[in-house]
Amino acid sequence: MKTRIFAPTRREVLAGLGASLGAPAAGLTAGGAGPLVTAQLALQARAATLDLRPGQPATPIWELAAVSHLGDVRLKRFDNCQMVFRNELPVPLAPVWYGLNAPTMTDQFRGRAPVAPDTTETSMISIPNAGTLLADFRLFEDGQKYPARPLPIIVAESSRVAVDRDVVLLIEEWHLRPDGTALPPGRDPKATTALYTINGKTSFELSASAGERLRLRFINGSQRSVLAIKLENHEVQIMALDGQPAEPFPARNGALVLAPGARVDAFVDAATSAPFLLHDGKEARQIGSLAISGKLDRPPLLPPQPLPLNDLPEKLDLRGALRFDVALGAPEAGWTRPANFSTASAPTFRAKTSRTVVLALKNPGPVATVFHLHGHHFRLLDKLDDGWKPYWLDTLAIEPGQTQRIAFAVTSPGRWLIESVVADWAAPRLVRWYAVE
Repeated sequence: MKTRIFAPTRREVLAGLGASLGAPAAGLTAGGAGPLVTAQLALQARAATLDLRPGQPATPIWELAAVSHLGDVRLKRFDNCQMVFRNELPVPLAPVWYGLNAPTMTDQFRGRAPVAPDTTETSMISIPNAGTLLADFRLFEDGQKYPARPLPIIVAESSRVAVDRDVVLLIEEWHLRPDGTALPPGRDPKATTALYTINGKTSFELSASAGERLRLRFINGSQRSVLAIKLENHEVQIMALDGQPAEPFPARNGALVLAPGARVDAFVDAATSAPFLLHDGKEARQIGSLAISGKLDRPPLLPPQPLPLNDLPEKLDLRGALRFDVALGAPEAGWTRPANFSTASAPTFRAKTSRTVVLALKNPGPVATVFHLHGHHFRLLDKLDDGWKPYWLDTLAIEPGQTQRIAFAVTSPGRWLIESVVADWAAPRLVRWYAVE
């Protein structure tokens, strides 16, 4: 079947973008038949408010909300999830899933348009991997009146993980105008004030008992900034990155560095009350605290065991890899804003399933640039391409003038997006695509 080439109308451009990742992965088959439904998820795109200024009126925002769940959205690995999405906002939107490399998400450029305002759509999504996922509207940010909050989605492992509590910590960045309204990303932040929240609070407190082992799922839900967060006076063991398990290793100086959209699962043995410190590259500030109650009356815990693995390749064939150079954000390289995206553009590369692909990602600009790969997770290669870091990623920040090499085995057929965005609030988000055949 030939790939459909879209006419350059806004509706069809949005349809192509929505099908490539914004729209749900797979619809119900003809006659309503399809996979057995094991989970249900009702989502809404809707207007909301946040209390970002103490004693002042609440700030209007948009959000992706799960109306089917009280608290965090928690699914299970291998769920076949029936998703009902309702758009109550005035522009076409669809959830974009980060970290979901579902094999059902194939031939996406034949797919569906974003959901129109005041419209509901039902679809099916397969959940092949456990881990920390994120869903939001960032590919549709050009049409947003207000910044939109993302939605963390937790997919539980098939076997029990030995922790006392499992907590999501969603970090977000806001730019407030003098009148208290929030500026959407991609606009000049001049005359705005930047502030940060954890789980929607400017001063977040996490309560725990002494000796508890906490699984903290840190998510950088900001749209542009690379952030570092540190829990003082605690050893922080990194267990997973971007939703994929890693060999446990300690965070350097207890600090975690997260690119926009990145996720880190960390284990912390609660010992003493301590602040959460956030560094945005300019200054450190306290944005929360861990409050400990009781006395430590249990023996020291054993070192944590690695999380159960998802089905990613154990080895990568670097010698036989297809190799491509990708200049991030360069207009001559085919990058375009999501609103102008078209399948008529040339793909970044094509590859057959089971091949290993190595991308040399070059940041030619003067500011750090964030790269995100949809459809697959990748290994960050060592400088001489003689090995890789012992973890998987789907998001990577690349310093100015630097080149980083990544490798991955293409296992998910279809047409997938890649993203590039400069770590600057005013910068546009840019996209290209690649094909797995």
